Amino acid sequence: MKKIFSFIWNWVIPVGIGVGIYVVITTFFINVVTISGDSMDPNLLDQQRVLVQKTENLKRGDVVVFDARQEDPRIKAGNKDYVKRIIAVAGDTVSYQDGVLYVNGKKVNQSFISTTEQNAGTAASFGSSWDLKSLSSTGLWKVSDRNQTVVPKDSYFVLGDHRSVSNDSRYFGFVSKKHVIGKIHVPFWYSTTVKDNIAKEEDHYFA
Repeated sequence: MKKIFSFIWNWVIPVGIGVGIYVVITTFFINVVTISGDSMDPNLLDQQRVLVQKTENLKRGDVVVFDARQEDPRIKAGNKDYVKRIIAVAGDTVSYQDGVLYVNGKKVNQSFISTTEQNAGTAASFGSSWDLKSLSSTGLWKVSDRNQTVVPKDSYFVLGDHRSVSNDSRYFGFVSKKHVIGKIHVPFWYSTTVKDNIAKEEDHYFA
């Protein structure tokens, strides 16, 4: 009996506590995901493992992962979650003019991506000048998001850092807050440059 009690005390209870802590952490606080695709290149790379913090305190510049099955009406088979950067939040206006991205009429600091992506990449299929009204009138967006001039309540306008290949809010519309899984953090074992680039827009959003 003493041996059984010792085994339970020294092994079963610690393992049970460890499993319980792991479940609580991954369910309510943080998890690990693997990036799939190049839409956040060069700041997040294909097959790079990152941390996801489950939080509702999101702001412009945060990189988030969300359930794309609920947002993209043309999602490809097998895809599930997208990773993008929040450009605008509820109540914001968004416009693009000749290589300059504006939120509420203020120029966005885009030093975290190349000049090519700021220009041709952001223009993509929509030309050198666009805003929320013109994007939402293309017929590409979800019906509920069309003909909008500002980001709706509890929603976000998101873009990939690799604008020329990214399938983002320009193509499918706004991302609902309830479909956001969490905020991306780059683990300590990646280079300082990568971590700085991910955080750059978060700290200095407007130019």
